[in-house]
Amino acid sequence: MSKHRGRGMASINYPIGMNLGGDPSQALVHSNPSGKFTVALSSIDLGQGMKSVTRQICAETLGVPVEDVYVDTADSDTGPHCMGSFASRGTHRVGNAVMAAAKEARAVMMEAAAEELEVNAADLETDGRGNIHVKGAPHRSISTRDVAIAAQFKQGKTISGRGIFLVPLSQVDPETGEMSPATCYAHACLVAEVEVDDETGDVAMVRMDSAYELGRALNPRLVEQQLVGGAWMGISHALYETPEPYYPDPRNGPRDFVEYLMPGPGDICPHDIAVLERPAADGPFGAKGPGEMCANPVLPAIAN
Repeated sequence: MSKHRGRGMASINYPIGMNLGGDPSQALVHSNPSGKFTVALSSIDLGQGMKSVTRQICAETLGVPVEDVYVDTADSDTGPHCMGSFASRGTHRVGNAVMAAAKEARAVMMEAAAEELEVNAADLETDGRGNIHVKGAPHRSISTRDVAIAAQFKQGKTISGRGIFLVPLSQVDPETGEMSPATCYAHACLVAEVEVDDETGDVAMVRMDSAYELGRALNPRLVEQQLVGGAWMGISHALYETPEPYYPDPRNGPRDFVEYLMPGPGDICPHDIAVLERPAADGPFGAKGPGEMCANPVLPAIAN
């Protein structure tokens, strides 16, 4: 009995979103009298961190603290329309819609602040800490809370915004057959080192090294966690989640989720990850997002 080591590599070019039937997402942003903002979405956070990222995008666009923004994805029946959380589209498509809605809400907020400070809205700026002040004169300021109160109870303004990001339906060129199924692509390369027991056939992970290009990483910690989780999922696809007929006999397969075999912490190997940031021209603050690409190169790298 002996064990042998081998290395395999896989690379991927992964489309962000789909243009095959149009790919719109909508968002609504509004301020409460307390100066806090709510983002209404029908997009679902599946654990990938979309609520955190859209919260950051909204706060950055409005110029308010991220703590002052709440993302509501509770009801797709009453919320604005969204195509869904699939095709790695959350950060890119939904993020762009949130940015558009936040820009519209910010414009109303700045007009309301200008009325209170008796200046032009173009002469104002936010400090990111919950205040709006005259450019070059930070002592002439008003809090976003006071602006929200004035807009609601004095000026009769609604600090709100609507946003939609629509990638038009991609038409097929009748002459060439070409089309544009995606507006941008993320890229990855992964090398897996494995150890194989030539008697039992057991395969153990030794280490992985990977590089991911996914636009600008708006939340680096979330990106890292998603890449680690995706690699874990890829290992599970390759070595644990045997599809039907559960070779060599269906009776060897799991009967319920208690028996469903997945890797545990002891099965995970050291994994060195490099994140390459190349901002996307049409992404919110240059983001594309990692999405499903996280798991895709692992299985073929292990197989190779």
